[in-house]
Amino acid sequence: MKLFGVINASPDSLHEDSIVRSPADAARRAEWLLDNGAWGFDLGGQGSTYVAGETTLDEEWERLKDIIPVLLSYDVPMSVDTWRPETAKRALDAGVSWLNAADGLQQDAMMALVAEYRCPTVLPFLSGPDPLRMEQVTDHDPTQVLLNFFDDILERADAFGVRDLMVLDPGTGFAPHDWPWEERYVYQKRVYGDMDRMRTYGLPLYIALPWKETEQHDELLEIVIDGNPEYGRCHYPDRILAAAARRTG
Repeated sequence: MKLFGVINASPDSLHEDSIVRSPADAARRAEWLLDNGAWGFDLGGQGSTYVAGETTLDEEWERLKDIIPVLLSYDVPMSVDTWRPETAKRALDAGVSWLNAADGLQQDAMMALVAEYRCPTVLPFLSGPDPLRMEQVTDHDPTQVLLNFFDDILERADAFGVRDLMVLDPGTGFAPHDWPWEERYVYQKRVYGDMDRMRTYGLPLYIALPWKETEQHDELLEIVIDGNPEYGRCHYPDRILAAAARRTG
């Protein structure tokens, strides 16, 4: 599993260690990630959690523009995590090589960028406004909901000629913020345990890996490792690699 280390240029991230507020901060974070096993970087300037305030387009880019050259200097794969096509284009023009499409590629403008730049693109499942689609984990099939979403988006990707550039993400981090952890845990356990069903498309998988250290988070990480996704997004690559080494003996 190749690991993208998380670098957040948004100051309201829930994970303090990943936040960078200057190019110097970004260099320190980048070097720590690489020293601890990261394969690339995932950089975002707009938080996606419930505590994150929404920036303007210019504010998002202001957070990114001086950090991108610093990270590019390490000559490793790098994704920009954004739902704005304008921000994605600026980042790709600056030399970023991957797109982490936080809109789930639901905008034609974002899909057109993928076609223009031919960049590998993380396609996350987005649950939409109805949390019941995710909460009904006992009597229903949450993985089928993901597959239905991917069917629709990949059909559109075919129209743009970019299906081969897609990297599928089950988007488990996009659950409603007030969802009780025990229900969220059951949901994630079922989805991660169904990883083989997401391989029916013949596309690589990308999982946002847990950073909290609890018995249940450790169990979820083990399930993901056993599923052997091609890519992971993480805050502590050393922990992921250590857990993987334990699983493989």
